[in-house]
Amino acid sequence: MTDAARPADDLDPVWKALSDPTRRAILDFLRDRARTTTEIVDAFPHLSRFGVMKHIDVLRQAHLVSTREAGRQRVNSLNVVPIRQVYERWVGPFQELWTSELLRIKELAEAPDGEPEKKPATKKH
Repeated sequence: MTDAARPADDLDPVWKALSDPTRRAILDFLRDRARTTTEIVDAFPHLSRFGVMKHIDVLRQAHLVSTREAGRQRVNSLNVVPIRQVYERWVGPFQELWTSELLRIKELAEAPDGEPEKKPATKKH
């Protein structure tokens, strides 16, 4: 499916934001507590202040970071809701499939003759 044929997805900005390792590192940095923009800039000395602020803007647009004014400072905090939405849409539905497959592999590996144990059919009355 081409990009033109693919319908827009509300999670597209989240995927874009999460695709960059620096932005993921910023989210990790915000995991424990809210931080000022200056604290984030100081934690990434290899980036300019402008570079860090551009990353924060992408995270804000994806609703992964919320920013509030506190006097002259901007306090940034992690918003986990979009990450949860990604999990529910893309991980959760596949979890059951993989759980079943892993149990089947376990049964095959533990079977003495390489065949899983056949469970007796239950009689219905």
